[in-house]
Amino acid sequence: MDSPEYCEINSDMTLQYINRILMEEDIDEKASIYEDRDVLQATEKPFYDILEQAYPSSDKEIVMNNDNRVACPDDSSNNYPEGACSGSFINVFQGPQSMYLTSNDCTSETEHLSLQFTEGAEEANKFVPIIEKLAVDLDSSELTASKQMTPATVGEKGKRVNKIRSHPNVNLELLNVQNSKHLAISASETIRDGTFDNILLCTGQLYCDAAHLREMKAKEAGDNSQNAQSKEYSQGKVKSRAKKQQEEAIDLRALLIQCAEAIASNNQPFDRELLTKIRNHSSPHGDGYQRLAVYFVDALEARVAGTGSQMYQKLMAKRTSTTDMLKAYHLFTAACPFTKVAYYYSNQTIVDVSVGRPRVHIIDFGIVFGFQWPSLIQHLANREGGPPSLRITGIDVPEPGFRPCKKIEETGKRLAEYAEMFNVPFQYQAVASRWENICINDLNIDKDEVLIINCLHQMNNLSDETEDIDSARDRVLRIMKRMNPEVLIIGVTNGLYNSPFFLPRFREALFYYSSQFDMLNSTVARSHEARILIERDLLGADVFNVVACEGAERIERPESYKQWQVRILKAGFKQLPVNQTILKSSVERKKDLYHEDFVIDEDSGWLLQGWKGRILHALSSWKPKESYTDQ
Repeated sequence: MDSPEYCEINSDMTLQYINRILMEEDIDEKASIYEDRDVLQATEKPFYDILEQAYPSSDKEIVMNNDNRVACPDDSSNNYPEGACSGSFINVFQGPQSMYLTSNDCTSETEHLSLQFTEGAEEANKFVPIIEKLAVDLDSSELTASKQMTPATVGEKGKRVNKIRSHPNVNLELLNVQNSKHLAISASETIRDGTFDNILLCTGQLYCDAAHLREMKAKEAGDNSQNAQSKEYSQGKVKSRAKKQQEEAIDLRALLIQCAEAIASNNQPFDRELLTKIRNHSSPHGDGYQRLAVYFVDALEARVAGTGSQMYQKLMAKRTSTTDMLKAYHLFTAACPFTKVAYYYSNQTIVDVSVGRPRVHIIDFGIVFGFQWPSLIQHLANREGGPPSLRITGIDVPEPGFRPCKKIEETGKRLAEYAEMFNVPFQYQAVASRWENICINDLNIDKDEVLIINCLHQMNNLSDETEDIDSARDRVLRIMKRMNPEVLIIGVTNGLYNSPFFLPRFREALFYYSSQFDMLNSTVARSHEARILIERDLLGADVFNVVACEGAERIERPESYKQWQVRILKAGFKQLPVNQTILKSSVERKKDLYHEDFVIDEDSGWLLQGWKGRILHALSSWKPKESYTDQ
């Protein structure tokens, strides 16, 4: 420890520490120290005595050699550590030749402060975040951003962004919008092509699609049976009965309920164990229950982590393209009758109401992609006496980003093309607004038009009495009543998973979506590409919202059709009976095209649809009481 090298390093560290302390004093104090060198030397000398070093003479000329050792020409016998010969306030900085220069006591105050500023600036630059440089093209009058960074800097920037996102006071929505500015400039999606025509128009393609699905499902069942037999033969023996019983004993639905109970009671060790077990036995490519478990366990994990709301917003920000949604719609209509029966019920009701009327105005609450309307336009084109003048007002909530109306505007363009194809006079108006804030005057309702309000399976996203005593769904129904439509067509999701309490809501949601996944598993092959789209982007997103979100963030709030019946009656409507022609035709189509376990029935003026006895959807037609006349 007493070696010259140790003393040299120790003295160097000590002097640097002294220099930092002295440089942090006030400017005025530093000036007085410059003027009184004797006081300064008296202050420094005791520290040299402690280090058993000779106090250097400040009058000597100091030169730095290439070996980073300081030499004093008048005393070549002494080897001083770096900076030891400089006296007070030594500023060291690396020059272009990797040599060190020092300033002695004779350096002027201005020079000293300049060197100190340079050193401080270089040190501060290490902490300055990367800033994109704007390159201005004077000819084009545009700004382009150019990022100049090394690979190491990219990682540092990523860490900085993560810290920003975790800060509670940062507006993440603005940050996401800024990061996705380039999306606003991207080319629009395909508005319409032959694929749209084959799927959305009445071309008879549905019968071929349904038959093809049945063939794929039968082939899959045969392949699975053959693979199971060949596996047993190749192994030379059948699995033991005990092992088979152990595999069959895994009930994913029971495990999910146990896990939800553990989370509700804050039993952390047990819920983590169950989450891991469920995750190990679930698969997005497995059977119905294994697929169902994937999305429920994702939602439960987000609930435990407290990130449900943020993750759901990210799910919604990943907008499913129109092309992918068309694929999902194509498969869903071929696999089950729910959507096709709903569209047929609505369109036929509109056709019956508008017989002989020259102008028809449809206000569609929740128009989304507008897949319902091309077949109606096609039907109206063949109407006896010529097609009416058709006007559609598409209403939907604004989308996040720079183009809140993009989707419903593209829907209008698509419908305009179909109207042009079939020579139907057509007008379209897009309204991006929260439904409860709609101003009737903005809808340009004309008394000479037949006004029809259409709302299929979208009302369950409106808030109920748990958010406001005068709920949004009641306010929207009153707005619809003031519009005084010829007919109001309502389609609702018949669900009971709207409880403000987590456990009962979880159980009901599990039973409801079990039916949906079981229906897809019974009618669609596991390998079908579009099945993943339906389960992930439609059913899975709804499951995540119901399970992982609370309060105003939970937007999936279905009620039973009987609860909706009470609401609509209270709003001033009277229910119309189910058209028996529509009911009979729907039942016959179900028998011809779809699985025998589908249910289509009638109850209390509602046309009901379900799977294996569970009612999943309900449809009904209404009129304002004042304008209702018994037929």
